[in-house]
Amino acid sequence: MAQGRLKARKESVLAERFAVFAECLLTGVWIAVASLGVVTYPAAFAAGARHLRRRTAHQGGGWREFADDFRAALRGGWGVGLGGWAAAAVVWVDVQAVRAGLPGGPLVGAVGLFALIGAAVAGLRAAAIWAPGERWRVLLRAAGRRTVLDPAGSFLLIGGLALVALSAWVVAPLAVPVLGAVAAAAVAVEERYRHR
Repeated sequence: MAQGRLKARKESVLAERFAVFAECLLTGVWIAVASLGVVTYPAAFAAGARHLRRRTAHQGGGWREFADDFRAALRGGWGVGLGGWAAAAVVWVDVQAVRAGLPGGPLVGAVGLFALIGAAVAGLRAAAIWAPGERWRVLLRAAGRRTVLDPAGSFLLIGGLALVALSAWVVAPLAVPVLGAVAAAAVAVEERYRHR
């Protein structure tokens, strides 16, 4: 048969979905490796989310594109990562106040913990829509609004973060590929919000 007469073989729906799942797991490994710089986790999630957006749109993309996106996201993303660690330190101090039995400690601890969870969700939502040239401050401000205005999507991401924590607690290596599933969930939540 001639090359022109060959029909393109289409993948089954199951095969396509499994390929997306496998891509999520691989992306989780890339995110984990890129996050080893401690303050680089926002840039790693942004690059991972952008990679998954490309793959689900059937565009190219691989490790090189991920690395290019990571370097671009790192320009402003390291400051976001530093701010995230500072917020975690403040919440840790709040938890210590609760443990010490200081007056008002439980209220301050609860408020701090909820604020940290909200900040993490907003950070994931901002990373899910990041593109080269975007400013992190603008993305975070808009993501904070979406975090409040779309509670269903925000709770989905909280569940994803809980799944990563549970995976790390049960079998630590499982937390690495699950990071890609959380990035995919953030992309899906943002896509759902965009089409509302």
